[in-house]
Amino acid sequence: MKVAVFGLGYVGTATAAVLASNGHEVWGVDIDPSKVASVMSGCSTVVEPGLENVIAATVASNSLRATTDLVAAVDGASVSLVCVGTPSSATGSADLGYVLRVVDDIVTALASGAASSPRRQHAIVVRSTVPPGTVEGQIAPIVAERAGESPVSIGTGMCPEFLREGTAIADFYDAPFTVVGTADEHVAAAVKELFGFLATPVQIVPTREAEALKYACNAFHAVKVSFANEVGRLFRLLDVDGRRVMELFCQDTKLNISPSYLRPGFAFGGSCLPKDLRSLLHLARMNSIDLPLLAGAVSTNSLSVNDVVNRVLASDGRTVALLGLSFKMGSDDLRESPYVELAETLLGKGLDVRIYDPVVEADRLIGANRQYAAARLPHLARLVSTTPEAALADADLALVSTSDPTVLAALAASPPQVIIDLHGRLGQGIERLPAYEGVAW
Repeated sequence: MKVAVFGLGYVGTATAAVLASNGHEVWGVDIDPSKVASVMSGCSTVVEPGLENVIAATVASNSLRATTDLVAAVDGASVSLVCVGTPSSATGSADLGYVLRVVDDIVTALASGAASSPRRQHAIVVRSTVPPGTVEGQIAPIVAERAGESPVSIGTGMCPEFLREGTAIADFYDAPFTVVGTADEHVAAAVKELFGFLATPVQIVPTREAEALKYACNAFHAVKVSFANEVGRLFRLLDVDGRRVMELFCQDTKLNISPSYLRPGFAFGGSCLPKDLRSLLHLARMNSIDLPLLAGAVSTNSLSVNDVVNRVLASDGRTVALLGLSFKMGSDDLRESPYVELAETLLGKGLDVRIYDPVVEADRLIGANRQYAAARLPHLARLVSTTPEAALADADLALVSTSDPTVLAALAASPPQVIIDLHGRLGQGIERLPAYEGVAW
């Protein structure tokens, strides 16, 4: 198919070259004549290993062209890929000026009478990194406003790129995923055809999810770098080879380098994570080392609890069923359980809290576990219900952290007005609930 790629920087040039080398007719578009001239001479606009060879070959075969003429580029094209920059503004926000200007120019070019053979449908797909809501909230309205002027039916979508400078060509062919965010079936089909040469199947997701994915990935990469550097700074002062520790650390592909813990939910707790994190931060203070990332983990954990408290207080309900109390489902360990903290806070706010946990029995707690519960919830025995049905009786809200079958059955039989799935444990089973539409996470 014919595709127009707008922006001949790192992303745009690599995208144009790879697409052209895989059977597509590609027109690269840029307002900078020197970039256009560079590509047309078979040279890359950026320094990227292997890219110039691909450009030279595709220009020679006439599958890749470059131009400043938008109308010629979109004439007969099925897809326009927007690959222009989104630099930070003075406030740190993404500057969307280039993206919005290009989209407006594409719509104008498609509406132009100079487009001699316009196709019935055209997809404008953003590849630049933009905040969630940009395509639906800013780009789609530009297209809709001008829809009457164009003989072409225009759809919009988001296809984030995951190309690293220095390995862009290899990354293109071996991407972790190819994701397209759109609600338009034509856009989805067009992008699937465009990237059909890749081994990784194209996944169609909601537009905002595709926009958010790139931010999540880059933020996590930044967190990984910062985490390794923070522990390395501390371990060096403790006469420990931090690099060797991290080499061993990465051998754990069950918890450390894995999907484990990487699911939005509730706060961490238990007898290990909180105390060991505090101990590590104490060592840092004793050695005059700041570890803001790890210190932030303590703060954000508290915010996770406060967020749920605020959501409960913002509702009209005053009676809360807390289904699940121990820090981990299937355990009766209440030590530093965030659910104990949640219950304590809600009680302190004057709410009526009923608790059910299929494992926890107040009169059978012993040792440190019993002491912790007594200190935080001295009237635990009075708060605990013997069945989930009893906890849910006349409850306005249910805060759920367990997928125990008895809990699911009770929720299905008598769902309260609001159900908040704290840990994502309800899974597909939540679809069986009559109050499914009221479930939040």
